[in-house]
Amino acid sequence: MALWPLTRRGSAAGALALTAALALTACGSDTGGTGTATTSASAAGGAQLVKPGKLTVCTNIPYEPFQFKDASGKVVGFDVDIVDLAAKKLGVEQEIVDIDFAVIKSGAAMAAKKCDVAAAGMTITPERQQNIDFSVPYFDATQALLAKKGTGATSLEDVKAKNLKLGAQASTTGLDYVKKQGFDPTEYADSPKELLALQAGQADVIVQDLPVVLTWLKKPDVAEKFELIASLDTGEQYGVGLKKGADPVLLKTINDEITKAKSDGTYEEIFVKWFGKKPGELG
Repeated sequence: MALWPLTRRGSAAGALALTAALALTACGSDTGGTGTATTSASAAGGAQLVKPGKLTVCTNIPYEPFQFKDASGKVVGFDVDIVDLAAKKLGVEQEIVDIDFAVIKSGAAMAAKKCDVAAAGMTITPERQQNIDFSVPYFDATQALLAKKGTGATSLEDVKAKNLKLGAQASTTGLDYVKKQGFDPTEYADSPKELLALQAGQADVIVQDLPVVLTWLKKPDVAEKFELIASLDTGEQYGVGLKKGADPVLLKTINDEITKAKSDGTYEEIFVKWFGKKPGELG
């Protein structure tokens, strides 16, 4: 749709796990019928997984082109292909769990064994690292401003000066960034609702990850009325999230496969497949 961990001990950890388990009874839906596992299963290579023969992945869809459903209903995207590298190395299949992003970024999803990892266009931040372990970075992210045509704005400063209505997706680094710039944007639960608000005139400008904005602008109904007015280089990087105190075999496998893909050309192939450009050429 970004650094290193702080430890949690004793009753605080127990409370987090219990809270997460209760919260997950009311959040999310499984695209593959996955339930909360009570036992772990070893994959090839010794990784401990919540479900035998599956690398269960929490995400929040749609967040095109990172993860979304294609015409057949299958979840596809850049993140899916990246995680698939690790799944194949482990000799298991990837299974997607669609769940609220706030539950993912808090670490509750993995703490309650809803999934093994999270791949949801998720920026690595010190705050999130208090509750989640992250893989090595796999994507350099940039924020962008999408506005209705004719505003005359070309920056956040213009948005403020012209008193334009700003929208942002809840629980995201884009939201955090504009708040730090003195804005109080209207928050929307997910990226589709954010775009819909722009189209309905509830917002004049929205902030969202650049690749998501560029994907929206490929659609005629969006390109006709809206335009990219600015890119915001926030220095973010995405990482695959894992449970705090992650299984070292699983973490190493993910890190190794990302590193290998970047060195042997596989990463570039996946990048071009989903973004139509090579790494470093977006924007």
